[in-house]
Amino acid sequence: MADCRSTFLDVYSKLKSELLHDPAFEFTDDSREWVDRMLDYNVPGGKLNRGLSVIDSYKLLKEGKELTEEEVFLASALGWCIEWLQAYFLVLDDIMDNSHTRRGQPCWFRLPKVGLIAVNDGILLRNHISRILKNHFRGKPYYVDLLDLFNEVEFQTACGQMIDLITTLEGEKDLTKYSLSKHRRIVQYKTAYYSFYLPVACALLMSGENLDNHVDVKNILVDMGIYFQVQDDFLDCFGAPETIGKIGTDIEDFKCSWLVVKALEL
Repeated sequence: MADCRSTFLDVYSKLKSELLHDPAFEFTDDSREWVDRMLDYNVPGGKLNRGLSVIDSYKLLKEGKELTEEEVFLASALGWCIEWLQAYFLVLDDIMDNSHTRRGQPCWFRLPKVGLIAVNDGILLRNHISRILKNHFRGKPYYVDLLDLFNEVEFQTACGQMIDLITTLEGEKDLTKYSLSKHRRIVQYKTAYYSFYLPVACALLMSGENLDNHVDVKNILVDMGIYFQVQDDFLDCFGAPETIGKIGTDIEDFKCSWLVVKALEL
C-alpha cells in the first residue's frame, strides 16, 4: 500500500505541473504561485481513500493481472480527479458552514489574504477536473461516459448539499421535522455517490463496462456511504479534534445528523 500511495502522489505532482502550465491561460508568477499553494493546501492533505479506491477497484476488475504503467497512471489520474472534486466540495462547504478547521489545519478561506477568494479557488478546482480528463482521456472510448459520470455525481452532491442547508433552516425552528428517512436522503446525495460509488464507477468505465449493467453495485456502494456518514456524524460529536482533524459543529449548527435523529426517536 505504501508503494501504491507513493506512486499515487507522484501522479499528483505530474498533474499539478500540467495544470500550472496549462496553455489555455497565460500565468503570471503570482497567479502560478497562488494556484500551486492552493492545490497543495487543499487537494492531497486527506486520507486519499477515494482516489486510491479507483486503483484498488481496477486491480480487482483485472482479476489479478499485472497493471501496465499506463493503466496505473490512468487509474491514478481518475483517482486524483475525485480528490480534486472532494477538495472543491470541502472548500465551498467550509465557507457555507462557517467552519474553522479542516484536516487538522485552518480552513482555506480562514487563511490571511484568502477569505472569499476561496470561492473562486473552488471553481478553479472543479475546472481542473475537466482539464485533467481532457489531457489524458480525450482519446479513450469511455471519455464521454467519464464526463457524464462526473457531471452527474457533482449534480447529485450539490443537490444533497442543498437539502442539508435548507433542512437546517427548518431544524432551527422545529427539530421534530427531522427523521431517519430525511437523514438518509441527505447523506445519500451529499456523500455516498461521490465518496463510494464514483471511484468504483471510474474503474468500471476504464474496464470497458456499461454502468447501466451494474445498478446493484451502485446500490450497495450507496448503502456503504450512508453507513460511513453515520460514523462521521458520531465522530463529529464525540471524536477528539486532534484525531478527526476538525472541530465538530453539527449539533450547534442544527444539522440533521444521525445522532439528533436517533435521539428524537427516544
